[in-house]
Amino acid sequence: MVKNYILDTNVLLHDPDSLEAFEDNNVIIPLPVLEELDSFKRKPGQLGANCREVVRRLDQKRAEGDLLEGITMEGGGKLKVLVYKKNNFEIPPFLKRELKDNWILLYALRYGEEEKELKTILVTKDINFRLKAQAIGIDSQDYLKDKSQIESYKGYMDVEAEIPEKIKDSWENSKGIPVSSLSINREDIIPNLYLEINGRYLGKINEETDRVLPLNYDYNSKFYSINPLNREQLYALDAMMNKNISLITLVGPAGTGKTLIAIAAGLKMVMDEKRYEKLIVSKPVVPMGKDIGYIPGTAEEKLRPWIQPIYDNLEFLFGKKGVKAEEYLKKRNILDVEVLSYIRGRSIPDQMIIIDEAQNLTPHEIKTIITRVGEDSKIILTGDPEQIDHPYLDEMSNGLMYTGSKFYTEKIAAHIHLTKGERSALASIGARIL
Repeated sequence: MVKNYILDTNVLLHDPDSLEAFEDNNVIIPLPVLEELDSFKRKPGQLGANCREVVRRLDQKRAEGDLLEGITMEGGGKLKVLVYKKNNFEIPPFLKRELKDNWILLYALRYGEEEKELKTILVTKDINFRLKAQAIGIDSQDYLKDKSQIESYKGYMDVEAEIPEKIKDSWENSKGIPVSSLSINREDIIPNLYLEINGRYLGKINEETDRVLPLNYDYNSKFYSINPLNREQLYALDAMMNKNISLITLVGPAGTGKTLIAIAAGLKMVMDEKRYEKLIVSKPVVPMGKDIGYIPGTAEEKLRPWIQPIYDNLEFLFGKKGVKAEEYLKKRNILDVEVLSYIRGRSIPDQMIIIDEAQNLTPHEIKTIITRVGEDSKIILTGDPEQIDHPYLDEMSNGLMYTGSKFYTEKIAAHIHLTKGERSALASIGARIL
């Protein structure tokens, strides 16, 4: 059944594509939303860019017809700008008249009363705004298009099976085990899916040969100066070292080693194997797109407080070899620390790219980054969906999980969920109970 969806300002700023994300339903933009957009169009970074993109699209639609009457979209629904020229609203005494959010609520309430044939729903990323809407009788919901669908997918599974001795010999000779010998539903087989068989054999399904092949690495394998400490790290490192995988999403709580193993794999491929020309490491300055601060100095010096954890990991890795990381890397020009705000318009070929704390990026920002990746480059996104600092993102709508949910069925991508903490006993317990 067709519905009327009234979009809040933060939905448009979050995703300019939201104008066309409601299929055959009607999309309503209240005039107070346009007024709020006006205050964002000169903002720097992604927020301002999204605002200007929304305004451009609305202007293009205006050329197709009267937005006040409604313009038919490709999906069949209508896009309409809602204007009430007479402000004869009955405002509850507890709502402040000067707040634009309250005017959006009143527009939604009045439109729902006028258009009773169709259900009217207010769409907003603001949880408190949804609560206020419900309190005065307006149906409301979160923006659902970019919600992740991989909350239960970890990138690996445990399998119990009766394996004949001759098949065990085949495993020892690196020929693998036929998938048909395991009790696995074909629907559950995802590209680059890792398995632990009988708590002993660690492997990955090769869909071309229909066999589970042993991993190329084990717990004794060196990745620059460290070894994997658990099977999840081993799966992640195997995926990162795979030449056929261009995108890896590493998800997990603090202390699981996401950033450390990503940098270790990057250093191995750049410095030891010479597979890439340079290692690029970055993370969002939260909120992304804002000025990186009034700290004096160069952009790199201003960025330093944000990327200090990266240098901590580098010092740990190089310290095991008795080398000062920063001095060594600067001399050889193999490491770049980038500001994500400036990545738009670039093309990055032959590079190993690590984006840390990617849970603080919106799906649109992630798209901007991934579409910059050039030929023969690899990108690793790491983060913890439970540590989000962005006001309008949650565990399942952030850019990290959104990317994982869109790519996990692709052969060029792998998604690994790390759960076992390795930083310290205290860190592991803290991540679990605090």
